[in-house]
Amino acid sequence: MTFSSESRAARKRAWSSLWLLTRRDLKVRYSTSLLGYLWSVLDPLLMSLIYWFIFTQVFSRSVGEAPYIVFLLTALLPWVWFNGAVSDSTRAFLRDVKLVRSVALPRWMWVGRIVCSKGVEFLLSLPVLIVFAIASGATVGWQIALFPLAVLMLATLTLGIGLLVSPLVVFFRDFERATKLILRVLFYASPIIYGAADLPDFARPLAWLNPLSGIFALFRAGFFPDQLDWGLVGASAVGTVVFLVVGALVFRRSVGGVLKEL
Repeated sequence: MTFSSESRAARKRAWSSLWLLTRRDLKVRYSTSLLGYLWSVLDPLLMSLIYWFIFTQVFSRSVGEAPYIVFLLTALLPWVWFNGAVSDSTRAFLRDVKLVRSVALPRWMWVGRIVCSKGVEFLLSLPVLIVFAIASGATVGWQIALFPLAVLMLATLTLGIGLLVSPLVVFFRDFERATKLILRVLFYASPIIYGAADLPDFARPLAWLNPLSGIFALFRAGFFPDQLDWGLVGASAVGTVVFLVVGALVFRRSVGGVLKEL
């Protein structure tokens, strides 16, 4: 009983510390910003409006579904979370070297706090999606209940990739630039401005190899039921678990060397 109580108390302290680190990240990020959290909304909103204008006003749109602005936002907002968290994870240790060395916390929290803080920004940006959904007359189906599952899968995938890249950057500094380059390519290789079903036959396997494909399909399912492909979701679930396991193993085996390198 004593061991069980101590274990629960340790887990409680760990989650409490994670929340404190997340709050610290958010406060530091917005303490000197005039617009504050609005910056986390303006970026995906501006990108969505640009793509909406290009594909609906300049060119005849042949991808996605109407209302296209909602179609964009349902994938672009999660992408901003994923992209920001993975990009910032490359400096998870390098940004707070003194704290990492001195504070007795599980080392994975330095990645977890980034995933959580970007996740909070994602949740705070959802009113933008709601406003455009109402304004454009988008219909909502029962599949909107799958939204929490999509959030959980994206958070898990992002954490796994963050655990993978954060220690590698300490040993190989060029890996930070490589990660950002890969993210830039991944944006166009993921079904964001288009749906997985819009891909030509020769490119369909790419959607099955990309864990984001099924996750974005879950995010869109509440507004666009035809985007939901359970096979694709299953493949994304497998990919998510693989990245989490590989990321955790790499992180565990390299964290000792990271502390020496810092």
